[in-house]
Amino acid sequence: MNIDMIRAAAKRIEGHARRTPLLSSPFLDELAGKRIFLKAECLQHTGSFKFRGGWSAVSALTDNALKTGVIAYSSGNHAQGVALAAREHGAPAVIVMPQDAPAVKIENTKALGAEVVLYDRANGESREAIGIKIAQERNLTLIRPYDEPEVIAGQGTCGLEIAQDANALGITDADVLVCCGGGGLTSGIALAVEADAPGLKVHPCEPEGFDDVVRSLATGKIESNAQLTGSICDAIITPQAGDLTFPIMQRLCGAGHVVKDEECLRAMALAFERLRIVIEPGGAAALAAALFHDTSDTVIAVATGGNVDATMFKRALETL
Repeated sequence: MNIDMIRAAAKRIEGHARRTPLLSSPFLDELAGKRIFLKAECLQHTGSFKFRGGWSAVSALTDNALKTGVIAYSSGNHAQGVALAAREHGAPAVIVMPQDAPAVKIENTKALGAEVVLYDRANGESREAIGIKIAQERNLTLIRPYDEPEVIAGQGTCGLEIAQDANALGITDADVLVCCGGGGLTSGIALAVEADAPGLKVHPCEPEGFDDVVRSLATGKIESNAQLTGSICDAIITPQAGDLTFPIMQRLCGAGHVVKDEECLRAMALAFERLRIVIEPGGAAALAAALFHDTSDTVIAVATGGNVDATMFKRALETL
């Protein structure tokens, strides 16, 4: 992985992905006692940054691979990103999803034309094993959600935009807080800002009880999560950091933040109240850290997704 791959992905994505805004609110600044800027990837196609990685990976395939089709596994956001990218390239797509994923994510993935295969993660079924098996049986190209070079490159295009906007605003020193699962977005952004805005420091943000990356950075080796369910932040619950992503994060990232579910719900409500945007729980982890944890005086938080069920969003609004 290198910055050249990210720049190449940016050229392929140009005109297809949205350039999402960097939002701010004096009310949030006053509440947190610091300057907070929010990179609104919840406004990206399919409602999350995952469209970037999906498009990058699919657009890099050969014509023969596109004709045969692709397969991915995901709790929902990577699923939708790959499904839309595949549809736009005329490629069949199979997506392996947990049966307890938010219903809106499953239905959206089907609506984008993908075949959805459900599995039981709560009882230990392996999405990786299922994905590999189907890929081999049908000769499909497997696009992993984070430990995939072209996916990381696509996610890194978000970092290029952050660097450009920070430079335009005269922001030379800031914490960049990123909601982190397997580390594809975190590592991609870290590579991008290292090249284009070296005064920015990336910090992963994870839910309590599923803080494998935070622990891995502290111990210097890849740590895993004991379980894969039990948090409302489904979008960023993964077994462990990737073999490709962890070395990048280890080299470039600062210490991470562990946020509580209640903090994510509160962040969701405040984002709606003050910025008029909708964020899902896992997509609110970075904003929660910005609002309620100790950081630098200037923070850029990435709102990674907005695919939330109505009942969960109502729960968030009730914290106001």
